[in-house]
This record gives sequence, C-alpha cells and structure tokens, in this order.
Amino acid sequence: MGAFLNISYTFIGQITLPSFIAEMKNPRDFYKALLVVTIAEVLVFSLVGSIVYVYAGQSTTSPAFGSLTSQDNKIISFSLMVPTLIFLGVLYASVSARFIFFRLFEGTSHKGNHTVVGWLSWAGILGVTWIFAFIIAEIIPFFSDLLSIMSSLFDSFFGFIFWGVAYIQLQKLEEKKRPNTARGVRGWIGYIFSWILIGIGLYFLGPGTYASIHSVVLNYKNGKVGSPFSCKDTSV
Repeated sequence: MGAFLNISYTFIGQITLPSFIAEMKNPRDFYKALLVVTIAEVLVFSLVGSIVYVYAGQSTTSPAFGSLTSQDNKIISFSLMVPTLIFLGVLYASVSARFIFFRLFEGTSHKGNHTVVGWLSWAGILGVTWIFAFIIAEIIPFFSDLLSIMSSLFDSFFGFIFWGVAYIQLQKLEEKKRPNTARGVRGWIGYIFSWILIGIGLYFLGPGTYASIHSVVLNYKNGKVGSPFSCKDTSV
C-alpha cells in the first residue's frame, strides 16, 4: 500500500498523502481493489507466460510475441505494442525527470510556478533522459538478456525482498504495541512467508544475476549478439 501511495504522490505532485486518502470515498476498499488487481496480475502473467512457453518452448523471444510463426499475427501484435511502448516511455521518462527536477529546485520558486528557468530545465532534463535512454538501447545489443539482468538486480529487491522486510518490520512495530500478547497463527504464517519471499529474492539476486550474465557471455561466443549501433534490419 505504501508503494502505491508513494507512486500516487509522485504523479499527483502537490496533493499530500493525507488529503489523497481523505478524498477516497471509503479507504477500506483499497485493500479489496489491491486484492483483485493482484489476483488478475498473477493470472494474466502466469497464463500468458505458460501458454507462450508451451507453444514456443526454448525459442521464446523477448518480447514473447516475437516467437509467433505467422508473419501477419506478428505484425498485428507489434502494431498493438507501439502505443504501449510510447506510453511506458513517456511515463518512465516523466517520473525520472520529475524526481531530478524536484531535487534540483527544492525550496525554490521554480518548483511550483511557471517560470522560464523551470520550463527550460524541465525540457532539458527530459531531453537528456531520452537521449541517454536511446544510447543505452542502441549500445546494448542483447535485449532479452538485458531484461533478465535488470530483473535479477532490481526486481528481486522491489518484488520480493522489500515486501518481506517491510512486513517483518511492521509486524515488530505492531507487537511492540502489544507486548503481553503472543504472536498468533496468522502472524507466524506472515512471518514465515516473508522470509520465504526474502529467500526467493536473494536467490534471484545472486544465482539469477550470475545466470543472466553467463547467458550474455554464451550468446557472444555463439555469435547470437549483434554489434552496438548496428544498422541491421530488425523489422518484422
């Protein structure tokens, strides 16, 4: 929930967390919505991943619909992906630029007002962000392995370790408020599950990162990786 509210605060800007929560008709409904979204995400990602792997096997590419054998279906899939890529690119660039902008102009009049310096700085930060992203995209010619490395290094923490540690810390704070109350079955289940999450995250972070880097080395040896800034046709 904290991560969701922090993200919301990042986008909303001047609206503070308490006022954002107060504007919800019934804040208790947040947990219901979170449960529904989580179940939907698990089902969608599990079904898509498993179905693609069943039919494509080890020839699965990244993105997955690149494994389609039908040229027409592949063109349709990539066409539908274009708006999503544009949206995600603008979203991530804006969040990154917003973070940098707020740190640079914290406590100044440029942060919350329409000033020439503020707008020029905002445009400059966005421009540098997009240029930097383009250089990274063109200089690293192994997209699939790059995703694996990024997932192992970052998603292992934000997707597993963080939540396990957060639950354990919150549980300690709650138990301090009730020093004479023993930890119940539900508390022990949450505690054990949190350590399982931490263990999974550490496994992805350690062996997962090693395997991803080793895959890059093997692909270079087998000649499956192109050169940086290559003009090779990669169209469908």
